[in-house]
Amino acid sequence: MEKSHQQYLEAYLQLFTHLSSEELSLFRSQLSIKEYAKKDFFFESGEIQKKMGFVCKGLLRRYYINEKGKTITTGFVKENEYATDYPAFIQQRPSKYYMECLEPCIIIELAYDDIQEGYTNFKSHERYGRLIAEKVLTIQTDRVESFLFDTAEQRYLNFIKDNPGLINRISLTHLSSFLGIERQSLSRIRSKIAKK
Repeated sequence: MEKSHQQYLEAYLQLFTHLSSEELSLFRSQLSIKEYAKKDFFFESGEIQKKMGFVCKGLLRRYYINEKGKTITTGFVKENEYATDYPAFIQQRPSKYYMECLEPCIIIELAYDDIQEGYTNFKSHERYGRLIAEKVLTIQTDRVESFLFDTAEQRYLNFIKDNPGLINRISLTHLSSFLGIERQSLSRIRSKIAKK
């Protein structure tokens, strides 16, 4: 294994200080690490996602294609976040989303079957699974509520506040799609804020 890959694995395993040495040893043996090129897919619509991904390096975009053939961005996954369509993953049903690398990515992968084995054998793994589920649910709920209760400008400002540094890594087209506004509207919002 490459030295940099080993460092990423060791850093990831630091998140699991609550595991016993036996649990940690099993967990380590189940992890794999993979490099993806820009424009590669972590998974595609219609596929059953077999592995949970933890992003060590890089950026991905989650999107779907609507009935009119338009691409709708629903999220971005950056370093130290999980690349998954979690509801489809835990039910092992085909995803409706594409997860595409916007940058070259290094992703730690853990197979669905290994996750289930961990849940069966170790109580602490269930706790960790619950924490991931809560985080994913919170992200999805916040997105839905932002469309219900926030203006387009508030959604943009919240995105910048919650994702410092990400604005320079994504295109305005992807960002406007994520915010649910036309690109021209986003440009107007940005210039209005710049004048304040």
